[in-house]
Amino acid sequence: MKIKLYGADRCHKTQHYKTFLETRNLDYEFLDVERNSNAAAELRNLYKNRKLNFPTITITTKKLRNPSDKDLLKWIEKLT
Repeated sequence: MKIKLYGADRCHKTQHYKTFLETRNLDYEFLDVERNSNAAAELRNLYKNRKLNFPTITITTKKLRNPSDKDLLKWIEKLT
């Protein structure tokens, strides 16, 4: 399973998701869209409006924009 977290270090919601994933020992890739232009472009390509909608989490092909903990856990369990 490939989990990607698009966000920014300064964003408290991004920090929440990092902690959420780490406390569950889930392997994920953090992409800081403010410091990495390639990550920013990748995130923009996920949305028709081409905006930096973060935090966004992708699990394989599923895209979650600022999900609740319950929804995030549901999709992690469903896709693993």
